[in-house]
Amino acid sequence: MIYDLQTKKREDISKKFDQNAGSLIWSKDSKNLFFITGVQATYQIFSYNFDKKSFRQITNGVHNYRSFDLIDEKTLIGTKQSMSMPTEMFTINIADGKEKQITFLNKSILDKIKMGKVEKRWVKTTDGKDMLTWVIFPPNFDKNKKYPTLLYAQGGPQSAVSQFFSYRWNFQLMAANDYIIVAPNRRGLPTFGQEWNDQISKDYGGQNMKDYFSAIDELKKEPYINENKMGAIGASYGGFSVYWLAGNHEKRFKTFISHCGIFNFEAMYGSTEELFFVDWDLGGSYWNKQKKNSYDASPHKFVNNWDTPILVVHGQKDFRIPVTQGMNAFTVAQLKNIPSRFLYFPKEGHWVLSPQNGILWHRVFFDWLERDLK
Repeated sequence: MIYDLQTKKREDISKKFDQNAGSLIWSKDSKNLFFITGVQATYQIFSYNFDKKSFRQITNGVHNYRSFDLIDEKTLIGTKQSMSMPTEMFTINIADGKEKQITFLNKSILDKIKMGKVEKRWVKTTDGKDMLTWVIFPPNFDKNKKYPTLLYAQGGPQSAVSQFFSYRWNFQLMAANDYIIVAPNRRGLPTFGQEWNDQISKDYGGQNMKDYFSAIDELKKEPYINENKMGAIGASYGGFSVYWLAGNHEKRFKTFISHCGIFNFEAMYGSTEELFFVDWDLGGSYWNKQKKNSYDASPHKFVNNWDTPILVVHGQKDFRIPVTQGMNAFTVAQLKNIPSRFLYFPKEGHWVLSPQNGILWHRVFFDWLERDLK
């Protein structure tokens, strides 16, 4: 919204611009407004020109711009990353979008590493939509081999499976251990318009879960995917997704990993520190019978169908999704004699932030996958 302090007029310049905007920076002459926005699971720098009253995309590519600033009227400087590159700094020519890398902090390490191919696939969903799905291949991919495959369930739930570089959920590291990763931008994720993003609210366990099945069922048709060696992994909302899939996957998967996932919606509603969020996304309290669509999808209601090995990860200081959610899920698996393990971090919260704990996380993560997929 632009507000003229002299005329007291307010104008919505993004009324027909179906994208989010952040990191707003004015040009020195106030004729342009620069910002970062999501475009089909990438994050790019755009500008809005007040004379032409139009938007323009400045950067383009398979990457995420994390931040930027204005050097002069011709040049921007920004931090950029991708699934295959940790964050580095680039200059950007405003006129043509040409980039120049100016820091090489990780070059000595990256020069010794072979990255796997990252492929963009469009998959048809059950309601006829096109869904962007990233497929990440092992570095020495052989199309004549069959590979164990991981379905990645994103958290948020409104957080894009973009070109992020993570020090835990690192797709290149997973691929380097000879897995193919299928990472769909299912319903409820930004960068595909507000309707796609909003659909998930009050529909947990609904269309977005069908989107997961659409992605993995389409990809397993490929001759290089071993459909008898597939697992599902995820954290937060992705952790809930794994718990839900455990009770509804119809033998698709051989193993699961759920990190800080929601297991029981009713217990979660009364214990999270983010009550405003579950109040909106779940449709109010669980005793409000007129708004209980998402409560019907609570994973604990499907444990009668649980029969697949599962690794549960949770931190004691997780106030977003309290540790009792993970304990509850693990206890159910134990009582049902399902092969299961509980990785407990007494000093971590919703994220594993300690480097040493991150190393332990990876060791347990890959040990568990090898148990059933190798």
